[in-house]
Order: sequence, then C-alpha cells, then structure tokens
Amino acid sequence: MLHPSLKLLCDSKIADNILLSVSHFSNNINNSSIGSSRVLDVGLKLSKQSSGGGSSGRGFSSKAGAKTTTASNVYGRRAQESVLEQEEAPQKLGFKTFPGQAFPFGVSQVENGINFAIFSQHATAVTLCLSLPHRGKSERTDGGMIEVALDPKVNKTGDIWHICIEDLPRDDVLYGYRIDGPRDWRQGHRFDSSIMLIDPYAKLVEGRRFFGDASRKLSKFYGTYDFDSLPFDWGDDYKPPNIPEKDLVIYEMNVRAFTVDKSSGLDPSIRGSYLGLIEKIPHLLELGVNAVELLPVFEFDEFEFQRRSNPRNHMINTWGYSTINFFAPMNRYASRGGGPRNASREFKEMVKALHGAGIEVILDVVFNHTNEADDENPFTTSFRGIDNKVYYMVDLNNNGQLLNFSGCGNTLNCNHPVVMELILDSLRHWVTEYHVDGFRFDLASVLCRGADGSPLNAPPLIRAIAKDSILSRCKIIAEPWDCGGLYLVGNFPNWDRWAEWNGKYRDDIRKFIKGDSGMKGSFATRVAGSADLYRTNKRKPCHSVNFIIAHDGFTLRDLVSYNFKHNDANGEGGNDGCNDNFSWNCGFEGETDDHDIKALRFRQMKNFHLALMISQGTPMMLMGDEYGHTRYGNNNSYGHDTSINNFQWGLLDAEKSSHFRFFSEVIKFRQAHEVFTHDNFLSKNDVTWHENNWENPESKFLAFTLHDKNGGDIYLAFNAHDYFVKVSIPPPPPKRRWLRVVDTNFESPDDFVPQGLPGIESTYNVAPYSSILLEAKN
Repeated sequence: MLHPSLKLLCDSKIADNILLSVSHFSNNINNSSIGSSRVLDVGLKLSKQSSGGGSSGRGFSSKAGAKTTTASNVYGRRAQESVLEQEEAPQKLGFKTFPGQAFPFGVSQVENGINFAIFSQHATAVTLCLSLPHRGKSERTDGGMIEVALDPKVNKTGDIWHICIEDLPRDDVLYGYRIDGPRDWRQGHRFDSSIMLIDPYAKLVEGRRFFGDASRKLSKFYGTYDFDSLPFDWGDDYKPPNIPEKDLVIYEMNVRAFTVDKSSGLDPSIRGSYLGLIEKIPHLLELGVNAVELLPVFEFDEFEFQRRSNPRNHMINTWGYSTINFFAPMNRYASRGGGPRNASREFKEMVKALHGAGIEVILDVVFNHTNEADDENPFTTSFRGIDNKVYYMVDLNNNGQLLNFSGCGNTLNCNHPVVMELILDSLRHWVTEYHVDGFRFDLASVLCRGADGSPLNAPPLIRAIAKDSILSRCKIIAEPWDCGGLYLVGNFPNWDRWAEWNGKYRDDIRKFIKGDSGMKGSFATRVAGSADLYRTNKRKPCHSVNFIIAHDGFTLRDLVSYNFKHNDANGEGGNDGCNDNFSWNCGFEGETDDHDIKALRFRQMKNFHLALMISQGTPMMLMGDEYGHTRYGNNNSYGHDTSINNFQWGLLDAEKSSHFRFFSEVIKFRQAHEVFTHDNFLSKNDVTWHENNWENPESKFLAFTLHDKNGGDIYLAFNAHDYFVKVSIPPPPPKRRWLRVVDTNFESPDDFVPQGLPGIESTYNVAPYSSILLEAKN
C-alpha cells in the first residue's frame, strides 16, 4: 500500500461509534428503522438508544500519565449523554432458540435454523442484535432491532459464543453484536457494550449502497447473509486460466477508477462497478496483459476521513486500504446500488468473464491493519470491540497502547492463532467461493511479526499460507516491507512459494534509465532476474515481481515530468508521500508545451516499459500508464475520487496509434518470446554481456544478447547518456540476420516494427536516452 516512509493516520469520529437512532437507521440502511423496544419471553429484547450518544465511558479504568487524558477525552466526553433503554411488556414473536454450535464461525444454516458463532476470549457478555425484513414490503419502516443475550452457561464453548435461532429468514437479515468485557486499557482491552459490532466472519456487509453518497456519510455497517440464492452458475466449460507465474503480465488496477469516468462511455448505472470492468475486458486483451491485480475489494468505508474535523476531511478513500471486513466484497462496487447480494454475484460474473478471456484475478489484500484507526481517534466497528487484545498488537509496557507498524494507527496481530485462522479462512473463501487466482499482501512484513511486534524467523502465518492445500494453486505475492522499517526484499520468508514486489528493481531501473552514475551493474542484475536476491533454495526469477510504477508513488508520466512530489491537494502540507522518487522531469517541472521535452519524456516512458518487459521475472504495470496518465505530481493520491485517479478513456483514444500501440506491442512481443521468461536464472549460455567497462561509474550504456535455443536471439541496448553511442553489433546466429524491432528514438509507427526492419550493419548509432531491440531472423 504505502512506501515504508509513508504514514497515514486513519481519522474517525467517535460519535459514529454507537448505534444510530431510529431516524438515522431509517435513513442509512435503505430506510429501515429500529422500532419501539420491548422484552420477549424467549430472552429477546428490542432496544432503542439516544440518537446523539457516543460511548458512555462507563467502567473505563484511569490510565497513568498523558494517556489518561486521551482516554478521558475519547470515551468520557459524552458520558453525560446516557444510553437510554426502554422496556415494554413481553411480547412473543414465535422464535425458538437453541444453544447452537461453535463452528463454523459466522452465520451458518443448520438443521434447527440459523446458527451464529463468534470468538471472544475476554468477553464477559455477548448480545446478538438482529434486524428482520418485513415480508411483502420493499422498505423496513416499522421493524425492530432484536437483541438476544447469550447465556455463557448455555451459549458458550471455550472462547466461542454461539446460538441457533429457529425460523429466522434465510436472507436479508441485518445482524451485529454488542460485547462487554474488562475495561482496563492498560491491559489492552477496549470493550464497550454500547457499540454495535460487525461479525468478523460476515460473508456479506450491508451499509451505504452508492459510493461517495454524502447523504449517507455516517452510515453504519451490518453483517448480513443469503441462504436463498441459487449457487452461481460458473458454466459447464468453465476453468481458470492457470497461467504459469513466469508467463504472467500483471496489470495493477482499481475497479471503480477503471470505468467511473464518463469518458468510459458506459451506462451510468454500471460505471465504477464489477460489471463495468467486464465491459472493458477488450481493452485488457488489446493491451496484452493476462492478469489483473485489483486494489482492495473487501468492504471498506470511503468516508473514513470525514467523520471529524481534520486536514483530510475533504477526501474520499478511493484506494480501499482500510478494511472493515475480510470476507465481504465491496458492496458499492455493485451496479445500480444493488447491495451486498448483488455485489457478490457481480463479482463472480467479473471473475468468470476475465477467466473466459484468459485473464487471471489477483486481489490486493490488507491484513496488516483495519479501519479502526488508533487510540486517539478510534472508530470501533468490529475487532476492536470484540477482543482488542487478541486482534491487535498492543504494548503492555506502555499502558496497553496499540502498536503501529502499518502507518495507519493499528496493527493486526496476524500470528495469533485465532487471527491467523481468520486470515486463512478469508483467503480460502475468496478462492473457493469467488475463484480468484492469487493475492498480493499489502505491507506483508507485518505478517512476519510476533504479538509484541518483533520479527519472526519462521512466521506461522506465512508458512501456513504457503503450505495450505486450498491455497496451493494460488499466486502469493508479498509487499516485503512495512512502516516499522522491516524491509525484507529478497529475504522474505518464502518456503519457495512466496513471490515479492521487488522494490530494489523499481529503484535501480529508475536510477539507470534517468542517467544516474554507477548504476550499470545494478541495472544488468535487475533485468537478468535479480539472482542476487532470489537465487536461494528453489526460488525462481518469477518470484521477483518487477515493477517501476505502482498505485502509490508517481505514475509513469509523472516519473518523467516531476522532480518533486506535489501533494498539496491532500491537505497535509506536502508532508505525506514518499520523498525518494528517483524521478527526472527531463528539464522542466510539470506540464509543458516544449516539443523537445515532451519528446524526451515519451522516449523515457518507452525505455522504462521496454526494460520492464524484457526483464526476467514477473512484470507488473499500472493502470493508465498505457496512455500516459498523470496525477500532476501527486504521489499519494489515495483520497481523490476524481480524474486524478480515474482512467481517462478519451486520452487513451488519443494515444491509441502511438503511445498505447508501443506499450501493447512490447507486451505481446514478450509473451511471444521465451527468452524473456526463463524458468531458471540465466547461465552463461543464456546471455552474453557486450561489456568490458563494468567498473566505470560514468558508463551509462549497456548492451547484451539473450540467446534462443532455436537461433532467434534478441539483442538489446540501453543508452542513458545524453549523447549518441555508436555500438558494434555482434554477428547474428548462423543463417540469421538482425532485424530492428524497437528503437525508442523514433516516433510511431517506426518505434516498434513487429516484423522487424532489415539493413542492420555492423554498427548502430543509439540515440541519447533511448533503447533498441534487434531480433535474429531467417
């Protein structure tokens, strides 16, 4: 998600931490409401709370030092607003309860009814809260929130609380929990029974239906379920692509940003949705990629920055790195505000369509932190209130404060056995239910830390993912660093299964192409597959996920247009975002009409793309770089639901015959030539380096030949000097001749000639800041 030096604070509004009033609930969840309160003879209760109430602060222990003030301010400032609860005469609703069963976690359909099970080691009281649909009505206007108090003598097995309720509807039920327990912050507890909590195992989450709908800004989120819908029809001839890792070309993208702009030409009802992405699969095929890596699609709250006054309260979280629930697909990516059930179905339709086109689906998953922020501005929705001490890393030597290795205020306690199983269950769910092909783990070094934050040599979670039978066919990719400084590029615990985002590849390629001194050897090492990092045990070049650009940082166009970040629009005074961009503006900062500068920039973009696609390893490019998308120098654009992030289809059309054409042709050329996708690291028989000047730091020219067993050798030369280099071309293989396929110095269509141009002599004049590719043909 974030560069290790970047710190994001997840802001919140404490007043949101309670159940909304009847009127708010009606407005925010499809006009449903909490009705009048009454006690049922089966131990069920309908409750009503004051509309403005926050956490009552009842029972919280005073904490020593400065943190006492924080706890008092956060949880005590609304203590005078007592939680009101009214009870009326008992009234039967005809429900019958059973003790229920401890497994599986979440909601399940059993013989006696609907079973609910939730883990909480330290809870002293658990109450299940239900909002029922009204048959024959499209809106819930007179319903109630039923509260079921679980008896620990009957409804508890070990640390698992459970109950079965007969005759509950099989779908459209909203549910959550109120949980109480120790109130001692110093021991890491954050229990507050006034807050409605989302089940960590909820498979669907209901809440706001339309992305960015400001009228529903303070919506609450609830678990829900669906046992009525027919199983999804994957089709008799359906099968996933099962593309070998070495053959992948990954396209990192955001579901919403891909099609939400009106330039997409799609019906407004499907813009920014899973169905919208389906409509644009032809573009992905034309580009030539065969895997999409989707920015987070787990349920998240795009209005997380707008709950209180703060410098970022103008922004909308459009990247999605603030997870509410690990099982539910983002319901606001459904078309037409269709809600969670439609989101689930349409996500499957998207996966099926992508697979039908031969494109794999990799999910960017965020298990290092959640949306619940820090202790100064907490936003309790689930884990924090269920069992903070279990789900998060806490510093018991510092008054039980949350540890923060994610840069977002909290750190999930990933190697706790219960949290580890939650993560494994989530991953299995996305593979078995949604047929995804793999996962990229955000800030994955967090997953290598113990409960106290110390690094582990053999993290149980990392091993379990690598060895799991269900996950065995999946691509598993680590972002091998975190915001606590644990940088594991090349050293990520891997069990010969884990691939890594190669941050050293990104930095070294950037430095060489822009002309930094002393980078030739590093450049050669990176394009050859980073054997210095990955040639251990049974690891392969494909375990290096090579990238120059990712969602955070500069776009490719901005990399060649800006020397400095320009993040003023983020509201943090330019203090956010990475400062080490290794970029070069080619002579002018930002947009310009200077023809020579613009030509140099487009040449540099082509150089970067060619280097990426001829490198051994697994290449990944960013959505929009195929037409030269700009964010105008903003290298941390997570909070802008605008054209800064949104794909501009009109600009794509303008570049179809030039910039896009080059990018597409290079990708397809890579896929057609096995010399770029070796199973193992290059040997002396696989490559010849035409270089005897390795030790000269001022040498910025590199040429080499990749040898093909059938004689179809590929010659490549990269010139990062600001002057022409006349290079001697080696003889081609017997009965072959060199044809020029690429010279980035030329404009389209001469910059890439698929069939190759003859006439290559014994020397070639390589232009400044350009690169060439020659192919040996009969």
